[in-house]
Amino acid sequence: MRNRNGQSFVAGSLIGALGGLIGLGGAEFRLPVLVGVFKLSTLEAVILNKAMSLVVVAAALVFRAKAIPFDQLTDHLDVALNLLAGSLVGAWWAAGHAMTMPRAWLNRIIMVLLAGLSLVMLSESLIGLHDGAAPLVEAGPLRLVAGLAAGFGIGVVAALLGVAGGELLIPTIVLLYGQDIKLAGSLSLMVSLPTMIVGFARYTRSDAFDILRQEQSLFRWMVVGSILGAAVGGMLLGMVPTNVLMTLLGVILLVSAIKTFRHAH
Repeated sequence: MRNRNGQSFVAGSLIGALGGLIGLGGAEFRLPVLVGVFKLSTLEAVILNKAMSLVVVAAALVFRAKAIPFDQLTDHLDVALNLLAGSLVGAWWAAGHAMTMPRAWLNRIIMVLLAGLSLVMLSESLIGLHDGAAPLVEAGPLRLVAGLAAGFGIGVVAALLGVAGGELLIPTIVLLYGQDIKLAGSLSLMVSLPTMIVGFARYTRSDAFDILRQEQSLFRWMVVGSILGAAVGGMLLGMVPTNVLMTLLGVILLVSAIKTFRHAH
């Protein structure tokens, strides 16, 4: 048990630090670890990952406040609300389907989604994102609809993987709304937190929700490690080349997703 606690703390610390550096919660990397290393069933891992993400994202938002003050975020509240209107619906809908879906199909969908997220990360590192350039769509009804659609899709992914969805939220905020990438990282956390709360509330109806009681020790140690890691990552924000990290993490996520969920128990 002591060795397992140590493993969960180390894994949480590393994932939290890397997530803090690039403005992500790190949950996409925790999910393969929970299934592959700690041998949880897929739905149990998603629910436990979702619970951890709630704590870690809240902490990451606080730790990033030094780099991006809260008053700066409130100036762009319209962006967060636009995406939230879609993501909350998407998260509720997807979580409901995940509970009734055959496990084999859930494994396949999760593998495809994680592989897709890894490709998004790799494309971002290769192409790069512009900072504060002109938005793809000017403010108005068309951008409102585009934000709702993007938010819905992101909410679906967040619910099915138990993640914050920053890999999709950040490029959406940068490209669709023309925001700076550092500001987009903090705005993405503002959208992620309520989206994950909705998905988490939906999962309370599942029998697998009992995993939170069964794995209290794993939850505590990994959350503590993740928060400490997120704190370190937040303080080092901007000191490590983001493109290098995105490339490395994209490859790691792709390999781990295929290896873990191709033959998930």
